Amino acid sequence: MSRSSMFVSLRHRNARLFFLGLLVSNVGTWMQMTATSLVVYELTGNATDTGINLLCQFLPMLLLGSWAGAVADRRDKRRMALLTQSLLAAQAILLGVLTLAGWTNLASLYALSLLLGIVGAFDNPARRGFVIELVEPHEISNAVSLNTAVMTGSRIVGPAIAAFLVGPLGAGWLFILNGVSFVAILWPLMAMDRATLHPSTPAPRGGTPVRDAVRFIVRDRRLLVVFTVFTVVSTFAYNYSVSLLKIADVRFDDRRLFGILLASTGLGSMIGSLLTAARVRVTTAWFFGNGVLLGVSGLALAWAPTAWAAVGLSVPVGIGGAAFIAGQNAIVQQEAPANMRGRLLALGAVAFLGSTPIGAPITGWVADHVSAEWSLAYGSVITLVAVAVGSWLRFRSVRSDVPTHQDELAAMEVDGRDGGGVVPEATGR
Repeated sequence: MSRSSMFVSLRHRNARLFFLGLLVSNVGTWMQMTATSLVVYELTGNATDTGINLLCQFLPMLLLGSWAGAVADRRDKRRMALLTQSLLAAQAILLGVLTLAGWTNLASLYALSLLLGIVGAFDNPARRGFVIELVEPHEISNAVSLNTAVMTGSRIVGPAIAAFLVGPLGAGWLFILNGVSFVAILWPLMAMDRATLHPSTPAPRGGTPVRDAVRFIVRDRRLLVVFTVFTVVSTFAYNYSVSLLKIADVRFDDRRLFGILLASTGLGSMIGSLLTAARVRVTTAWFFGNGVLLGVSGLALAWAPTAWAAVGLSVPVGIGGAAFIAGQNAIVQQEAPANMRGRLLALGAVAFLGSTPIGAPITGWVADHVSAEWSLAYGSVITLVAVAVGSWLRFRSVRSDVPTHQDELAAMEVDGRDGGGVVPEATGR
């Protein structure tokens, strides 16, 4: 595992421009997400209301995510990302103006979070699909992992800024700053050299694109196990904006600690993503192993004896969580045909972000009616159970020598046939 292999995608100028801009923009995004959670919690003092706000933000991903992935597969992903990123900037500025004017309440915050979610449902597959077009095909796994590193690594700075500046500046100005930060990603999208991109072939119109992607996963036992475990864990183990806020307030009597805990998990997330990026090929053993790390460290964090211990334990939580996410992304992209990657990325986003409308309110209820500690710990227990079952199922499938799509593609290449024949949409069903 060399340093050069970890950052191999950055040899491309377009990738350097994009990832730098994405990092700056996502610092602002995490700043806004942290400040929004604090504003909602300040209004009512209930973690359940924070969970409902997250429900509003991520419900569109659950309802629209798969279809948005099909749309992204048929469109120019760079142009689509330019549009969605511009709309996200407008939402942040609108939220900032309304907050500074004193016109925000729970209803308006929920409505603006819903708007954010609708735009985000289309931005996610377009932006993540575009990442793949920045690099050579053999560098896709590295680019996907670096994208996760940038997205999660931005949590190191964004939440910490929100925690320390929301008091003196107010949430409104933090929202405005986030709106301005989108310039950092919009400029690279316009300035990069399009001649050196590696655009994927647009998927044909018509047919059943979403069902084709689902069938692709169902027919491959390895992907089916990975996707199922990933969905279960994503639903209950990543609701940090609810559980860590309640832990900071109730267990340590310091709401500012919330931003520090998020920043600490962000540090771990960057480490976990970079470790995954350095791997030439990501295996299910890596995926399941980091699920174990996520579950065990989450249990320890839930009952951390001191605030400093909580900050320290947040790092392995972030490492395991990000490597688990990056591992799932990499495994799927390693086995996916080029014209289906947008849809499979969207399905992954539905599993991770779209499950938040289910998990966040449940986590909020647990925090308010059971305990702050169990609002984090119950997800950790579910994670360990899901990983154990998934590992057992994966072991059984390996012993039964069930071929994966990757095996079928390799066999077709040996036979001199066109691998495109295994792509579900080729059947037209």
